[in-house]
Amino acid sequence: MILKRWLIVLAAALLAPATATATVQTPIGESAALAADLDDGEGETVDGEAAELFDYAAPVPSVGQPDGRFGLQDQFTEVGQYAADFHNNWLVPLITAISIFVLALLLYAMVRFRRSAHPEPSRTTHNTLIEVIWTVVPVIILVVIAVPSIKLIQKQYSPPPADVTIKVTGHQWYWTYQYPDNGGFEIISNMLKEKDDPTLPEGARYRTDADGPALLAVDERIVIPAGKTVKFIVTAADVIHSFAIPAFWMKMDAVPGRLNETWVKVDKPGVYFGQCSELCGARHAYMPIAIEVVPQAQYERWIASKGGTMPGAAPAQAEGASEEDAAPATPATPAEAEPNQPVTA
Repeated sequence: MILKRWLIVLAAALLAPATATATVQTPIGESAALAADLDDGEGETVDGEAAELFDYAAPVPSVGQPDGRFGLQDQFTEVGQYAADFHNNWLVPLITAISIFVLALLLYAMVRFRRSAHPEPSRTTHNTLIEVIWTVVPVIILVVIAVPSIKLIQKQYSPPPADVTIKVTGHQWYWTYQYPDNGGFEIISNMLKEKDDPTLPEGARYRTDADGPALLAVDERIVIPAGKTVKFIVTAADVIHSFAIPAFWMKMDAVPGRLNETWVKVDKPGVYFGQCSELCGARHAYMPIAIEVVPQAQYERWIASKGGTMPGAAPAQAEGASEEDAAPATPATPAEAEPNQPVTA
């Protein structure tokens, strides 16, 4: 009976929707070509459509993605750089020294007190000096480690005021991102499948090198402004997920019914990748995360391309209407917006 129940649960997980339909995104590199098609030949765009286009950047190898190295990824936040320096310059040398010292003691004891050299074993029961040393020294080492560790925790959980807020929701098995500061629009992010994947629907977009590495490229990236503090409000719709970007030293659990917060401030524009880091079901390994960091002007263009608005921006006013007639545009709430229907992988 128990085996039968587990088989039913496994079958339900495998048949559950693994992706959700998302807003159509112009593939990376095609925005410029589309803008050229809209150009009327005199340097002006038709109906201003190209002004709202956004060129997604291609990722740079070894930046914001795994590259086969032994050790941590390069860090691109102040918190991440502090943590990496603490790990590489303090913890690793200290742990290495302790391990070598303990190994030397073991080798010395094995040789010095071997049976052939000491057929009559020692009857020593204790040594007060040695016991004091091996109690006090580890305490001192732990205190030395604790000071920078507490500083790191303080940096992580004492964020500056947020410039941008993004709500992250984990689903089985994709992510959704809402921008409440920019009109409340939502994007749905699915992993891009390979061109030769037999489950790829006919005519569907597939991964290219401009999108990112296999198993990390997505059809919709999070876009954030460079040099700004971005607050992520992280939750989940079904089971526990985890929102993690190694290059930012960021990892936050997404728990149903709970709002957890984390933050980043990235100065260098680029594309950075992460994954769900909490075992969440059959397709846990296919929940990548991609964040593109862009200058402020490009960020505003991207917001406009998604139908959002910048905080404090005046709403569009119809031609010939007076200021008194102009009313602020009310963004559609998620409940009012047309729902995205999940599709089976």
